[in-house]
Amino acid sequence: MVIMLRAEMGNASEKMHYVGGSKTSWGPSNVNLTEWSSHETFYVGDWLYFGYDKYQYNVLEVNETSYEKCIDKDFIKNITGGAGRDVFNLTQTKTYYFLSGGGYCFQGLKVAVNVLRPMPPAPAPTSTSSSSTSTTATFSSSLLLLLLLLLIVI
Repeated sequence: MVIMLRAEMGNASEKMHYVGGSKTSWGPSNVNLTEWSSHETFYVGDWLYFGYDKYQYNVLEVNETSYEKCIDKDFIKNITGGAGRDVFNLTQTKTYYFLSGGGYCFQGLKVAVNVLRPMPPAPAPTSTSSSSTSTTATFSSSLLLLLLLLLIVI
């Protein structure tokens, strides 16, 4: 299982975005998700983390029309895993649309995420620094550990 996750993770530049800015922001709150999204930069390979009350909310990927009109039928994908802690990998350069059904979308529980092409890799340094390599390995290991923990909990 670890080998499959590492293959999906790719390089260490991938980022986990907590939707709304915290681990429990997917729910009616003082967080304006449109505002939050406009201040984030999303790249192909990044991850979204949706944290919410599993007894009240869900996470649905929808098309633009459904997003604008808060239509929770005929969704593209139900992201809801049942634990209230769901992750979603941004795999394409496009705008993704997410909402919560049950009328919560009308209360602002929706977000659009514009995903950009991955940044080109930085040029290789002329001299290898062990601290730089160690930092990258630690970040990559930490992200892998976080995903493993999420999979175990779910």
